[in-house]
Amino acid sequence: MNICNKCKKTTYCNAACKKKHRHKHKKDCEEHQRLAAKLHDEKLFKQPPPKEDCSLCFIRLPIHHTGYKYNSCCGKLLCSGCSYAPVYDNQGNIVAGKKCPFCRAPCTTTDEDHLQRLKKRVEANDPIAIHNEGCDYRVGRNGFPQDYTKALELWHRAGELGYAVAYNNIGCAYDYGEGVEVDKKKAVHYYEIAAMKGDALARHNLGCVEEKTAGNTERALKHFVIAARSGNTNSLKQIRILYTNGHATVDDDTKALRLYQAYLGEIKSNHREEAAAADDNYRYY
Repeated sequence: MNICNKCKKTTYCNAACKKKHRHKHKKDCEEHQRLAAKLHDEKLFKQPPPKEDCSLCFIRLPIHHTGYKYNSCCGKLLCSGCSYAPVYDNQGNIVAGKKCPFCRAPCTTTDEDHLQRLKKRVEANDPIAIHNEGCDYRVGRNGFPQDYTKALELWHRAGELGYAVAYNNIGCAYDYGEGVEVDKKKAVHYYEIAAMKGDALARHNLGCVEEKTAGNTERALKHFVIAARSGNTNSLKQIRILYTNGHATVDDDTKALRLYQAYLGEIKSNHREEAAAADDNYRYY
């Protein structure tokens, strides 16, 4: 069977039949494409679910990478506040030596111990551990050789297991030609998958593609507003630039700022404020 490569709906018995009846199918094909594009946009521009909550305090995790930490002992994401706070035993005494606030396992003191734990998490199909190992292969660190092909393989695996960040990394690889030939269409495809799964950076990247490459400021604005609601400060800045250049209204700018402020309210906690005040490495907003 030969399928129409545009609408993917109509089938023909062979290539000759397809060519012969193409003119009869043209109108229906265009309608199928229009409906498919509409359904795709409805799904694409829907506000994605927020980043998960911290496993200890159950407050929404920030998107800033220093605002949370992945613990390779138990595979949990803990916010900066919970990571910074002292750990107590059952009698209410501070535990001597640093331990994981979630599982109480002693924190690793050497890179070798950390890699051993990470390896176990990878073997257990932990998507974050798999993604992190892919990042190690990408830059050639922690004893891993630089291998873009292996990095992409691990990111695909992590993405299939539900980790949206991995799909954004794949999109960047195709966008900039890291380990693969530059392919802007594939880059957008993977950015879209990541964005719909909730990755704010991928959403921002889509906005930049629409604004700078396609010249479609209306679609770019939609992406930037969604990303701002998810906590991306660069998207907030891009909306202000669009407003300054006459491509967005004052209402658009105000709406984005309010959405971003709502995000800040959802991630704020006293422990995170204390961690940020004590150590710049714990910045979370």
